[in-house]
Amino acid sequence: MADTTSTGAKAGFKLDVQALGPILALIVLMVIGTALNPDFLAAQNITNVLSRSAFIGIIAVGMTFVITAGGFDLSVGSMTAFIAGLMIMLMNALIPALGTSWWVIVIGMVAGLAIGGVLGAINGLLITRLNIEAFIVTLGSMVIFRSLVTFLADGGTLSLNFALGSLYEPVYYGGLFGIRWPIIIFILVAVLGEIAMRHTAYGRHCTAIGSNEQVARYSAVHVKRVRTMTFTVLGVLVGVASVLYVPRLGSASNSTGTLWELQTIASVIIGGTLLSGGFGRVWGTVVGVLILSLIDNILNLTDLVSPYLNGAIQGVIIILAVVLQRARKSSR
Repeated sequence: MADTTSTGAKAGFKLDVQALGPILALIVLMVIGTALNPDFLAAQNITNVLSRSAFIGIIAVGMTFVITAGGFDLSVGSMTAFIAGLMIMLMNALIPALGTSWWVIVIGMVAGLAIGGVLGAINGLLITRLNIEAFIVTLGSMVIFRSLVTFLADGGTLSLNFALGSLYEPVYYGGLFGIRWPIIIFILVAVLGEIAMRHTAYGRHCTAIGSNEQVARYSAVHVKRVRTMTFTVLGVLVGVASVLYVPRLGSASNSTGTLWELQTIASVIIGGTLLSGGFGRVWGTVVGVLILSLIDNILNLTDLVSPYLNGAIQGVIIILAVVLQRARKSSR
């Protein structure tokens, strides 16, 4: 009995260490950043880091459910560019009829959310109804969305009307109690995502499908419906990120959202969600987003490594995270 108790305690301790790993890494990065540059913890720098990371973070919460359910989506960056481009075109087109008013912005925002949901649902339906691999479908849609925004911009940039852009700017630069709206929205999405993952049937069904799709089906889980829903929700969250992104620059082009899919997936994996599905950790994803954002910020504030190598560093992090996950599996 004593041996059994001891073994259980060790297993519990091991689990806690694995869960705390991303948090410890975040703390180490903060210490390193502070040591390398005194301005690292300045309020302005932290606000900028959190505001920029909010786009990836909001999308990453949705990606956590997709990956937990055994799916994958490579199209989120291109989808952001496409949605942002359509929003800008729509709002510019409404100005002659409605003027530079908040009604134009509200219509554009609602359209962005709706377009995101539709595009996500299309991805999900192609995967579940036609039984095409998620990698193939989202790789194809990634290319399609990026090509469409390039076509709409005629190879250049789609720019929002200046007066309307000035009216829209507070959605990104404004906030509540000194906290910018993108950060607030990111926190709300993360909290709702954690609740959904841990305390709702939807979260349990995502975990069950990712663990064993056949067993989930025998347990009366509507596998296709739930999996389609994960892609639809992800699309809506891409729409949310687009709504917050447009007022930042007031433009969209074929370079908008570049590497966002890499950063999103990396954040999810770093946070402890299994790439193979069956286990998801939303709060871990949030920590993963912050880790990548701090790495990017440290590189920008110092001359240790060229910022142009950010993508390479994130790629290495993804590989290492997957290697560690598989090593843990084999040791069990």
